Amino acid sequence: MRDEHEIKVWDPLVRLFHWGLVGAFAIAWLTEDEWMDLHAYAGYVIGSLLLVRLAWGLIGTRYARFNDFITSPSSVVGYLKDLMVLRARRYIGHNPAGGAMIVALLLSLLITTLTGMLAYGATGAGPLAAMFFSQAAYGSELFEEVHEFFANFTLLLVLIHLAGVGLGSLVHRENLVRSMVTGTKRV
Repeated sequence: MRDEHEIKVWDPLVRLFHWGLVGAFAIAWLTEDEWMDLHAYAGYVIGSLLLVRLAWGLIGTRYARFNDFITSPSSVVGYLKDLMVLRARRYIGHNPAGGAMIVALLLSLLITTLTGMLAYGATGAGPLAAMFFSQAAYGSELFEEVHEFFANFTLLLVLIHLAGVGLGSLVHRENLVRSMVTGTKRV
């Protein structure tokens, strides 16, 4: 039962996407060179989740839609400046910095997933093997290097995201992690 002082913000699809992505990225990260089949399947899960989230960002509920949280760079910078002096405006949905982080994470994960599939395909495995590489394995090292760079870059973004969630939770005196579990925030 929801408290009368709370509002439903994150719909079940957004929350399943978020926590599914957390799990799949952790699995992909941890299995990187050791268990390639599991690593690849985690990557396919990430790719599938991204496709669903991109569609949901266009047609989903209010706070899930991109037009609700993608703002101008000046709004992001202004919000971050206000946050650093602990006087940032509170948002029910994503704040401008959070919106920018979502875009950065989605782009980085898309590049990571695509280059991972291309690197895997260049070795003769995966769904892109026959489509792009026929019998010759070429480009796998280049794709693997780009894939590894963006996987590491994504991890850096995740760490920055976690710091931002922590700081935002302190400044606004609300548990943002809890809201991504329950789907609610205080009004």
